[in-house]
Amino acid sequence: MAQNKKIQVEGKEITILFDGEKEFISLTDMLKAKDGDFFISDWLRNRNTVEYLGIWESVYNSDFNYGEFATIKSQAGLNSYKLSVKEWVTKTNAIGLKATAGRYGGTYAHPDIAFEFGMWISPQFKIYLIKEFQRLKADENDRLKLDWNLQRTLAKVNYVIHTDAIKANLLPKELTNTQTGLVYANEADMLNMALFGKTAKQWARRKS
Repeated sequence: MAQNKKIQVEGKEITILFDGEKEFISLTDMLKAKDGDFFISDWLRNRNTVEYLGIWESVYNSDFNYGEFATIKSQAGLNSYKLSVKEWVTKTNAIGLKATAGRYGGTYAHPDIAFEFGMWISPQFKIYLIKEFQRLKADENDRLKLDWNLQRTLAKVNYVIHTDAIKANLLPKELTNTQTGLVYANEADMLNMALFGKTAKQWARRKS
């Protein structure tokens, strides 16, 4: 499981929470950059916010509760309207926002939604948030490329050692060149599966 990470946006430390393969940005941390006494519920009661969240969920969430969403939307913007993140998630089965407890407790949002929340703080904050998040993703991609190249190098070294061992200990002298090639290919696929989870043929199909 990926570890949580942090980025710096205009002097504020923003946590990136990893939940499986999904990433969520801390709205609680982002709120510290907004002047005055504001709460996430103030943003959530805004009609434009509710409409945006509803559209986002309709695109990415097949279990979204449109009936409850319609009720919430009809009340959004009223002075008496109150809605917490937990209520939003519970009523609509939303997946773009989440409230957590514990060490990394707080309110988190999918990057798409977090960027919109950043606009509520200030246009400048939103721009720098996107910039720092993109820099984080670029650093991760560079690291993955380095890891991949290292694994490929190790695979090549191990393949030479492996084939030498096969030649010295496993190959009967009476095998033809074709039969010998099949043995080497099978052993190479074993190495590829162990290191990468795919055979060379499967990698070729993936690239085509």
